[in-house]
Amino acid sequence: MSNQLVENLLRPPVELFSAIAYGLLALLSILAPSYFMMTPVVAAACAIGLFMLSIKRLLQGYKIVRYQHGLKRISPYVLNDKNIPVSNLKLFLGMGFLWDQRHAQRLADLNRKDGRAYKEHSKLFIWARSFELRHEKHGWFLLYLKAYKSFIDFLDKFGWFPPFSLLKWLFLNSPLANLPPVGGEPSLHAVGLYEGERPVSMNIADRVGHTLVLGTTRVGKTRLAELLITQDIHRGDVVIVFDPKGDADLLIRMYGAAKKAGRLDNFYCFHLGFPHLSARYNPVSSFTRITEVANRIAQSLPGEGQSAAFKDFVWRYVNVIAQAMNGLGHKVDYEMIREYGQNIEPLVREYMTMLAEKHDPDGYKDKVKWIQGALKDPDNKQYRIAREMSNRDHAVIAIWHYCKEEGLFDAIASSLSRTFEYDRGYYDKLVSSLLPLMDKLTSGKVSELLSPDYLDQDDERPIFDWATVIRTKSIVYVGLDALTDGEVAGAVGNSMFADLTSIAGRKYKHGVDSGLPDTVEFKDTKVSIHADEFNELIGDEFIPMLNKAGGAGYQVTAYTQTWSDVEARLNNKAKAGQVAGNFNSMIMLRVRETATAEMFTKQLREVEIDHLMTVSGATDSSDIDNDMHFVSKTEQRITTQQSQLIHPNDFVSLPKGQAFALLDGGKPYKIRLPLADPADLVDLPSNLTAMSSEMRENYNSSEDWYNFTPSFDETSIRHSLNQHHSVGAA
Repeated sequence: MSNQLVENLLRPPVELFSAIAYGLLALLSILAPSYFMMTPVVAAACAIGLFMLSIKRLLQGYKIVRYQHGLKRISPYVLNDKNIPVSNLKLFLGMGFLWDQRHAQRLADLNRKDGRAYKEHSKLFIWARSFELRHEKHGWFLLYLKAYKSFIDFLDKFGWFPPFSLLKWLFLNSPLANLPPVGGEPSLHAVGLYEGERPVSMNIADRVGHTLVLGTTRVGKTRLAELLITQDIHRGDVVIVFDPKGDADLLIRMYGAAKKAGRLDNFYCFHLGFPHLSARYNPVSSFTRITEVANRIAQSLPGEGQSAAFKDFVWRYVNVIAQAMNGLGHKVDYEMIREYGQNIEPLVREYMTMLAEKHDPDGYKDKVKWIQGALKDPDNKQYRIAREMSNRDHAVIAIWHYCKEEGLFDAIASSLSRTFEYDRGYYDKLVSSLLPLMDKLTSGKVSELLSPDYLDQDDERPIFDWATVIRTKSIVYVGLDALTDGEVAGAVGNSMFADLTSIAGRKYKHGVDSGLPDTVEFKDTKVSIHADEFNELIGDEFIPMLNKAGGAGYQVTAYTQTWSDVEARLNNKAKAGQVAGNFNSMIMLRVRETATAEMFTKQLREVEIDHLMTVSGATDSSDIDNDMHFVSKTEQRITTQQSQLIHPNDFVSLPKGQAFALLDGGKPYKIRLPLADPADLVDLPSNLTAMSSEMRENYNSSEDWYNFTPSFDETSIRHSLNQHHSVGAA
């Protein structure tokens, strides 16, 4: 069949008839060789040859039957964690095949009138679905469904026995059995089943070029994330997962993979929605340049139109505070920035006092005290208080005058002085947009989470930073609770990305052990970053991570629904294109937006599609002396036309859990993702059990897109594991 000009798979499996004929002839040759006038030796040789031909034709017919069956129904693909292949060279994605002209041709044949019958379900199947709808609430029907499920479970327990396995397949694929609730067109994957599936993987070396995953809600993005994260954890990479909205299944799967890989000691769970259970993290404590602190806070403020000027004032104000705190040797955090943002006088006094003590430890106090008294004397013109500083504390003005007279100002003191000289009410108006944001970041339990007290020994929640996470090869789950407060989630997420980018620069230039003694050495490792709903997180700080962090071993996998979400977030189409250009690999599940699908299809060349056309005609003869009264003719013509290798509409019709992927420098693959095995779920410690249960109840964002897979019931957990990191890291 491979050497035929036109491949025809939409036909009866005639190979089976010849297989039966060859088999019967082989049997007759053995049982009655005399009828064929053959000696027993010759009959045996002929029987062997005929039997081999029968097997060959049987396999050919089976491939046709399997292909046509798959056009309507594809069996589920379940893979447990222990069978997920983990390699240092390849990243497993699922089962599939390389998409080429053959599959585009078969899909075009199916969409013609002649192929309609091979896509439509039988009348028995349609009757069975109608019967279910009419009787779904009847008690006897519910008992039947329960018995049917019990029978399938019984067969599943003995799946190692071939007859039981075959019987289960027949029941699940009969017209009476319902289809899995995945929707879409099964034929999109079935067109590759004629040659068969194989494991599809991408090169680990290509991951530093970053991967983009696109797909509408509840089509399998989270399951794909679980699959990739599980491999990264077992491979030993640093794994950082950003989950803006919160998915309990993702957290549970991460914990289970960490437990099986023996990495629970380095597992951290950070969640803004559960600060009393979460690990703690200071988003502004780590930086390469002190200006990064102001960048991370100011980037969360609006910067369009007239707001741009106020954003610049806020940036300068925060930068002055951060420089002064760093100069004093204090740990920079949100709480202190909010405190000094409301009133900068205590910071001015502390910094000026430090300068004065260095200059004259014993004598500066008397001088400052004398200046403070002179400020109250209306006749003393030298220390007359300017109108702009009339509402400032006299003690602070006195130490400020002293440092100014003694010429003690350094760059930080000069910046503080210029800020201090402003009218307090006027400056408060200029930086008014800062305080609402800081109040959100420092209110209630969130303050303890984002501004941790490093000296509080009674608080057992661990504190982590990205440098330590990378050095210890840790696993971090970051839940940002974006459904509750998107502004805080965005601010913290952007700060984390900026912090990671800063660490990447330091790691690229000086190595992972930068700043440590020479006797301490850490092996370099890959940092796998998974950003779910990354359109909620993306900002200006995300672009440098994609551009430059690959050299530091960062490999980003970003998940989002449509590319328009990214353009809307950045509010700049050119910048969105800049982001898209940094993703070398793309995996696209079902999408509802044609423009998003065209991001994939426009990167593929067109191919020639064959079309078999039947032409018939008749010509009569007007010559009465000619015995031939008419001439008829029927012929078949093969024409070709240019067509897209994959049409954008094919992405709209993808079943749940299936995807197209651009890998290995732009080669298109068709893949289907494996289903999770519920037996892989492990018991959680009490803190994560409570967190995941509330996440399921409040967020309801789990992508359990195959309802026939049993869901994990949290109430079945009977005990808690011993906690390694107490509350935050299990």
